[in-house]
Amino acid sequence: MPIKKDIVWRVGLVYTLVMVIAMAVIGKVLYLQLIEGEMWRKKAQTISNRDIIVPANRGDICAVDDRLLSSSLPYYELRMDFRARGLTRDLFNSKVDSLALCLSRFFRDKSKNAYKQELKRAWARKRRYHRINRRKVNYNELKVIKTFPLFRLGQNKGGLICVQENRRIQPHINLASRTIGYLNNEGNKGELVGKVGIEGAYESELKGVDGISIMQKMSGRWLPVNQVEPRDGMDVITTIDVNYQDVAESALLSQLKKYNAHHGTAILMEVKTGAIKAIANLGRDTVKGNYRELYNYAIGESTEPGSTFKLASMIALLEDGYVEPQDSIDTGNGVYKFYKDRMIDSHRGGYGKITVQEAFEKSSNVGISRMVFENYKNQPSRFIQRLHQLHLHEPLGVEIRGEGKPYVKYPDDPSWSGISLAWMSIGYELKQTPLQTLALYNAIANKGKMMKPMFVKELRYHGETKEKFSPQVIESMICSRETLRKVKRMMEGVVERGTARNLRNSNYSIAGKTGTAQKADRNRGYKRKVYQASFAGYFPADNPVFSCIVVINNPDKRIGFYGNKVAGPVFKSIADKVYAMNHWMHPPRDEVRPQQDVKVPISLNGHKEELNRVFENLDIDVENKGIDSEWVLTSRKDSVIEYKYRRIRPSQVPYVKGMGLTDALYILENAGLKVRTRGIGSVRKQSLLPGSYYRKGDEIVLDLG
Repeated sequence: MPIKKDIVWRVGLVYTLVMVIAMAVIGKVLYLQLIEGEMWRKKAQTISNRDIIVPANRGDICAVDDRLLSSSLPYYELRMDFRARGLTRDLFNSKVDSLALCLSRFFRDKSKNAYKQELKRAWARKRRYHRINRRKVNYNELKVIKTFPLFRLGQNKGGLICVQENRRIQPHINLASRTIGYLNNEGNKGELVGKVGIEGAYESELKGVDGISIMQKMSGRWLPVNQVEPRDGMDVITTIDVNYQDVAESALLSQLKKYNAHHGTAILMEVKTGAIKAIANLGRDTVKGNYRELYNYAIGESTEPGSTFKLASMIALLEDGYVEPQDSIDTGNGVYKFYKDRMIDSHRGGYGKITVQEAFEKSSNVGISRMVFENYKNQPSRFIQRLHQLHLHEPLGVEIRGEGKPYVKYPDDPSWSGISLAWMSIGYELKQTPLQTLALYNAIANKGKMMKPMFVKELRYHGETKEKFSPQVIESMICSRETLRKVKRMMEGVVERGTARNLRNSNYSIAGKTGTAQKADRNRGYKRKVYQASFAGYFPADNPVFSCIVVINNPDKRIGFYGNKVAGPVFKSIADKVYAMNHWMHPPRDEVRPQQDVKVPISLNGHKEELNRVFENLDIDVENKGIDSEWVLTSRKDSVIEYKYRRIRPSQVPYVKGMGLTDALYILENAGLKVRTRGIGSVRKQSLLPGSYYRKGDEIVLDLG
């Protein structure tokens, strides 16, 4: 082949190859730009830019007086970076001994040598995220830890890394905890979401809106270039009064223990608004052997109410004009047959011939059931319609999830029988929750106006009120004024002359109704005798301010199970203390009736020896007088003062709530704290959480009232 042709052929081949490669490159570029361009641009963005979620602060849940019921507090996980730029070998070796000693003394879980060996191993492996201790520390503890050798030098030189997480804390521990609610983990990310109680009902308002921090990688470091600020959650101000709540829980707990009951609930409601001032739910923890808030029985437990339902039966009879309070009814020997089933009065031998008012006051099953049966047996739907007019067949519609469904069956129900009318009249073959029953009694106290129970007063954002909630009326008039007047007199008679005579007192009047219901067992029906004791009513009877219901389930029947003995004393204890707290409820001095029942005074918590001298001079008996505690908590019973331990531990913030200012100052200043006070009176609130760690010289603020 001629040389010229050979050269041309080779040049052509090279040219063709170059063109093919060039076309392939151009094609690939076009493919990357047009087809995969969006994907690669996003990937490049993720490599050089990063979006970091900035969580919003969850709002607080507060009592009616702004005291915290639930709040998010920061806790910190402690880790150490052994590749920190300033952490040299010489620096580490010179400080590791003293750091190990400080950690051992602080956490008290391992020896100094154990900590030293662990830190040396982590240094040898140049670990970047070594966990120092499993326990997370609070803010006050973190301040102490930051004073330790190495850690006081900061993250870049000392290697300390603090990973913050927020924990939802209820400062009052068990106080209305089921009503306040809690947070549950949701989804793969472990996000905490309110599902129960007020936490769940106001989840969207409490959680706020998370922000976003846009980070860009520059010179090997991530730096913020733009940020969308988070919007914190709103604070929820409830209607709950901490003082009333404490009274309700203490009274309920005492009676549950006394009667070895399974569980119980107590609810205190403001008559005119329906505001829930206290709601206690305590159940027996069979594992731990104590009582605590296991379930919201007040809202969720729908059961046969028993004799407290006789109020509804009496309203129906009076409204339809079938009876008058002074009419007579023959209860015979206390046993009456409805077809093959017997209705029995608790009073052996019966009451004989008594008035309608006496039948209600004495809670005669025979008397009430005979009146309802004889007047409605040919028109049972009329009786049911009366119950519907009292809204006993429908839920109250409270915002807290889990409200139990009421059950009031109609004559066309498959379970309806010839005896249904008689048994429904005394609170069987139907279901109500304690809160639903209380709403009816509150309506009587409120001149016939039925209120929707109210748990939240307002929403605030950084102290500014954003939304106020007004009381809601379910029914403006549940019955005639004449019927109201008559049933009020009957309920006052229950306490003055009837089944609740043990609740009488000379300071103020109570109106209400006792209830003792035999509960059906799931497997054995009524053969196994399980009882529910209750009392519902209001006070003062002549000018009602508060209504209250107490329900105690499955008390030990060998000790007692009647409503007046088991539930009634809880009602009276709550009413006595609430009445004593509110001097504006007391009548003028010239109207006060002579006092008959002498009770011991309320005592502040304080120094045991000083309290002993006071009680000896006043001739007041003391329980647990020999308790081995320099400072004590005091609680008042009917005729004695009871001492309980108040432990003061070194390096932990003392609990001084309920103390006089002099005693509180003595304890706190001896502990090395700087005290600032606001207001006058005894200690109502303290700024540092009891039991948390502190440094000498830290400031604590005491709110007095």
